[in-house]
Amino acid sequence: MDVEYDTPLFFHVMGYAANADRDVIDMVSGNPDWEPPEALRAGLHEYADLEPDRFQYPPSPGLNELRAEIADRRGVDREQVVVTNGAGEANYLAMARALERDAGSEIVLTDPVYPYYPGKTTMLGGQPRYVPTDDDGHLDPADVRAVASEETAAILVNTPNNPTGAVYPPETMAELVDIAETHDALLIADEVYDHFDLSGTFESALAIDADHRIVTNAFSKSMAITGFRVGYAVFPPHLVEDAKSRHMLVNVAGSRPAQYAVLQALRETGSDYYAANRDLLRDRVDVFTDALETAGAAYTRPEGAFYVMARFDGYPGTLANVERLIDEAGVAGMPGEAFGSSRQDWLRFALVTPRVEAAAERLATYFE
Repeated sequence: MDVEYDTPLFFHVMGYAANADRDVIDMVSGNPDWEPPEALRAGLHEYADLEPDRFQYPPSPGLNELRAEIADRRGVDREQVVVTNGAGEANYLAMARALERDAGSEIVLTDPVYPYYPGKTTMLGGQPRYVPTDDDGHLDPADVRAVASEETAAILVNTPNNPTGAVYPPETMAELVDIAETHDALLIADEVYDHFDLSGTFESALAIDADHRIVTNAFSKSMAITGFRVGYAVFPPHLVEDAKSRHMLVNVAGSRPAQYAVLQALRETGSDYYAANRDLLRDRVDVFTDALETAGAAYTRPEGAFYVMARFDGYPGTLANVERLIDEAGVAGMPGEAFGSSRQDWLRFALVTPRVEAAAERLATYFE
């Protein structure tokens, strides 16, 4: 059977920007530009001098010490934790686990949506089902309840959210868990931006005691190490063993030195590291949204994560307009149409460049 996969537009836009004949400020992907924790670099140096046996396969579910550290911080049993190849694999395992339970074939997603979610849904043989969010990116659980049925395998949400920056309140997450339990579905909460809660209102779904809930996360954003590919998923006890088996069959195991360095960083990095990066982002949000005001644009002010969506009159968020913006303004963002039907008039910009102020000035000049 032939299956068609859609290649995410991220790769096209990044390639187009890289080949442009002018200086382009990259605001496409969420690759943090700030320093990783000092302890992470120290851990890598230390690892290079270890005995040869440390250069062999780690335990497939992840280094025992790393899983124990994660479990202790998240208030779960170590055996519930699977260390994955970034949050991408964590979400893949969670979605696969939901669909292979033979408890429905639909995965409920929000619109706008991070485009890898519908891509994975299709790849795994599921059907995406979309529910709208409001102008600020918030989800009304009543809309989810209205579409949930015996065909619902999972409800997948991302908080803090990419692309809208919304942070879902605890009562929303509790209602989503209740809906999942009612229909024997799973709530999958992708919390990869949890350290970038700018609102002070984020609460992990792990605070809800439920066996119909999976939480995914990674150190890619919080430690500015997207290239290390160290993530994790926390499964209910009755779902974790099959997830471990799928992880082993797909990957065998993750990178041992990357996990070792992350463990050192977890143990030795204080809260001030994460607070400083949040402060940096708050400043960038101010600079960027001030420029959007000057340009007369509508915009979202993120409660979390590090993305701003903007709408310029007469300039819909198409791929063609993104390419035009690269060529004529020297700023690369993402087309709103990449995130679903509800934000087709918008563009998304990632504030993970030290040139945010220059990008803001270019946009203000271009659209004045």
